[in-house]
Amino acid sequence: MKKILIVNAHQYYDAVAKGELTQSYINRATKFFLENGFEIKHTDIENGYEVEDECDKFEWADVILFQYPVYWMGVPWIVKKYFDETFTQGRHYLNDGRSRDDKSKRYGSGGLLKGKKYMLSITYNCPKSEFNNKDGFFDGLSLDEANIATHKTFQFVGLEPLKTYSVHDIFKGDLDLNKELVKFEDTLRENFL
Repeated sequence: MKKILIVNAHQYYDAVAKGELTQSYINRATKFFLENGFEIKHTDIENGYEVEDECDKFEWADVILFQYPVYWMGVPWIVKKYFDETFTQGRHYLNDGRSRDDKSKRYGSGGLLKGKKYMLSITYNCPKSEFNNKDGFFDGLSLDEANIATHKTFQFVGLEPLKTYSVHDIFKGDLDLNKELVKFEDTLRENFL
């Protein structure tokens, strides 16, 4: 894995989401990958993109690092638009995977990006204790289960997941960003080295 696409999927909101935290993770990832001999391309969804260029980047990359804040239990709305515009071009999947002639072919298996991987890196305001907790807000779901729509979007085009990173309680006031960036880099090391 030597070619990586880093996608900044942040959406700016003046009062609560200016993007500094997301950019800190993007900067640390960029430094990590450069130091370890990766070729890097970047996309900052909010700053605009050309659909065909994004399709090319997904085909070029061995791995996609997808950095985003969770807004209302999902990706920011501009990210859904990004998926709709780039993944519906027909370049990343042949069809939905099913076949009239071969009943063993299953829905969601027609992705053309097989052999490539992705990593989610997520910023959350909710505490980590809400996951894997039957009494928690997410009704016992794990972090990855709570982000199933994003995982399934990538799976549909053939990508395979790497270990997810997440930071929690970002508005609580006691976030130790340096400590979290060390944990993030440990996850990068585990996934990529």
